[in-house]
Amino acid sequence: MSFDYESKISKAVAAVPPSAIRKFFDLANEMQGHVISLSIGEPDFDTPWSIREAAINSLIDGYTHYSPNSGYIDSRKAIVDYLGRSYGLTYDPASEILITVGGSEGLDLAARALINPGDEVIIVEPCFVAYKATVEFAHGVPVIVETKPENDYKLMPEELESAITDKTKYIIVGYPNNPTGALMTKDDWAKIRDVLIKYPEIIVLSDELYCELNYLDGKPASLAQFPELRERVVMVNGFSKSYAMTGFRVGYLAGPKELIAPMVKIHQYCIMCAPSTAQFAVVEAAMNADNEIAKMRDEYNHRRRVIIQGLKDAGLDCFTPYGAFYAFPCIKSTGMTSEEFCEKLLLEKHVAIVPGNAFGKCGEGFVRISYAASLEDIKEAMKLVKEFVEEHKG
Repeated sequence: MSFDYESKISKAVAAVPPSAIRKFFDLANEMQGHVISLSIGEPDFDTPWSIREAAINSLIDGYTHYSPNSGYIDSRKAIVDYLGRSYGLTYDPASEILITVGGSEGLDLAARALINPGDEVIIVEPCFVAYKATVEFAHGVPVIVETKPENDYKLMPEELESAITDKTKYIIVGYPNNPTGALMTKDDWAKIRDVLIKYPEIIVLSDELYCELNYLDGKPASLAQFPELRERVVMVNGFSKSYAMTGFRVGYLAGPKELIAPMVKIHQYCIMCAPSTAQFAVVEAAMNADNEIAKMRDEYNHRRRVIIQGLKDAGLDCFTPYGAFYAFPCIKSTGMTSEEFCEKLLLEKHVAIVPGNAFGKCGEGFVRISYAASLEDIKEAMKLVKEFVEEHKG
C-alpha cells in the first residue's frame, strides 16, 4: 500500500502552480548547444568591486555570526540615508527598517503578518509571479486589477476603486514593473493617493526593487512620498536588481513601526536574520555606489533601445518600457499562444524568453524579454526572433 502523500500537502500550497519563469529557465538548461537566455531577470554585470570588497573585509574582520534580527544598525542607517537621499523619506532605523533575505522574503512576511483567512488583497497585473502566490499561501483572496498597454500599463484610479470592497486588506503595486517595464510618475501616484484617502483602512505594499532603473527621469517615485499615506505604506526594496547583487540575497522593508514589528516577529522565528556578510555589502552599496548604478543604468538604457528596435524590425508591437530591464511585446499577430511562441522559439532558435501569462491571465498574447544580458546576445537574439516570426507568418 502506497503512502498518500497528496492528502498531507497543504491545499493552499498544492493549488499554486510552479513558477513558469523557472520552467523555461530549466528547459533552456536541458537543451543541447548554446542557448541565448533572455528569460531570467538577473543582471549580467558583476557586483561593483567596492561592494564585494566590503563583504570580503567583513569576513576578514570576523563578522561571521548572527546579526540582530532586524539587521545591523549601521546597515539600517545606510538604508535610511539612501531613502532620504533618493526619495526624500525619513525612517527610524531602529524600528522602521527590517533587513530581509531578498525582496521576496519581504512579500512573504507582509502576507503572513497582515492576512487573515478570507481577507482580500488587490494585485495589479501583469506582475511579479510571487505576489499572488504569497497571498494564497497565507489563505488570502487575490483580487486582480488588470493594467493595459493602451494606458501604458499604469494603474488607473477608477479601476483600483472598483476593486475595493469591505474585505480589502491591502494592495500590492510594483513599479517600475516586472514584466512590462512600466513606470508610475509622481503625478500618476497622486491620482491613486486620491482614491486611497477615501479608504483609510487599506494598506499599500509597494515593491520598488527596480526603483533605480528609471530611464525617464532617473528619479524614484512612490506612494510613500505622500505624507497623508505615510502611516500605511510598506516599501519592499533591495539590492538585487539595481546593484547587481542577486546572490547576496538581501533586501529590506521600510514602513511604520506598527506594521514592521509583526513582520520582525515572523522573521526572527523563521529566518533569524539576513546574512551578516551581505549586510556589510549593503552599507557600501547604499552609501557609495551611486556612480556604479548610473553606469549600469546607462548600459541598460542602450540595450533597451536595441531591443525595442529589434522587435519593431521583427514586426512585433511593443509598449515602450521606461523602467526595469524588460520588454513585453505582443505576439498575437503570430497566431500562437504565449507558451507556444516561447517553446517554439526555444526549440527552433535556441532563444529563451518567458510567456506573458506567467505574470497573470492578462499577459496572454505577450512575452517577456529581459535585456539584463550582453549587447552581443541581445543583437543575435533579435536577429533570430525576426527570422522566427517571418518563418511563422500566417
